[in-house]
Amino acid sequence: MSQVSRIRVAVVFGGRSSEHAISCVTAGAVMAAIDRDRYEVVPIGIARDGRWVLPPADLSLAIDGGRLPEVTGEGGVLALPFDPDARGLMVVRPGEVPATLGDVDVVLPLLHGPYGEDGTIQGLLDLAGIRYVGAGVLASAVGMDKGFMKLVWQARGLPVGPYVLVGDREWRRERKRKLDEIIRELGLADGTPVFVKPARAGSSMGITRVTDESDLEAAVETAREHDPKVIVEANVEGREIECGVLQGVDDGPAEASLPAEVLMAGDHDFYDFETKYLDGSTTMAVPPDLPPAAIEEVRRVAVQAFDALDCEGLARVDFFHTPDGRWILNEINTMPGFTPASAFPQMWAATGLDYPALVDRLIQTALQRSTGLR
Repeated sequence: MSQVSRIRVAVVFGGRSSEHAISCVTAGAVMAAIDRDRYEVVPIGIARDGRWVLPPADLSLAIDGGRLPEVTGEGGVLALPFDPDARGLMVVRPGEVPATLGDVDVVLPLLHGPYGEDGTIQGLLDLAGIRYVGAGVLASAVGMDKGFMKLVWQARGLPVGPYVLVGDREWRRERKRKLDEIIRELGLADGTPVFVKPARAGSSMGITRVTDESDLEAAVETAREHDPKVIVEANVEGREIECGVLQGVDDGPAEASLPAEVLMAGDHDFYDFETKYLDGSTTMAVPPDLPPAAIEEVRRVAVQAFDALDCEGLARVDFFHTPDGRWILNEINTMPGFTPASAFPQMWAATGLDYPALVDRLIQTALQRSTGLR
């Protein structure tokens, strides 16, 4: 296939959220897997200050000795023309006339957390009339917000654990009442641990496991460093199981991968950022040691959770499997990590779809999506 006929794929990474570095690592792995005979790749970095740039060719996108990668503001600044018929990119360098980079066929928005996975960039791309991989505006926003996510699942009759939401105004005006509600509703007074999380963040950023009432207020403040909206969840005794979901081919039903179990070594209390990405103490069992009927059940519920939010493209659905055999939904990631340590590509490889084939399927699915109102 000639270079002229290749499909142009813009890979967008970095971003303004606290998950900037993980987005960079994801992008590095995905770009290494894209078939360059079929696709022309245009890397686009978003710096922490929000500038879209053409990153330097030698930019490292790997975690190196604990050092996390980052997109700086170096390079030409990029702009999208908001003309649905154009689908092009413009680059502006100081002292130069703006130049076009040509049309883009599809965007891979490999952004995690706010300003990326939450529907913001999806809305921007919709305005520009550009096809992209993954969930649309509403599904991305609901999937990012753990409170609304659980409300939707509850409305569809899907199982979720006990939780309490802490809004920004509530916390500033009624702090004691919210603390008392958390302690009363989630059993903290009886010694049941709770997990305090930013409601709209991922990669285990800002999460604290609390076992004593006296530590609760500080844990909420820690979560609020990442998001003014906080969710506090009761501890659910059970194994942590994840399942990947892909949009069906040619309008077919969504498909679920074999699940995986998170296996932690060492002294970690829960699956935090360091455990996931830095110390190498986490492994995945794909599939987990579960009866075949249990594995089929989690795949079925994962698809239901995906469909309930009207997701597109891909998602990773996280569960707890309780000792009495129940499946409890924890959360969904509409743009799960693709790092070498990530569960999503491992699960699909075990299901028969290797990394390059998985990336190819996502791009091909995105090319079929409609632009504009449907």
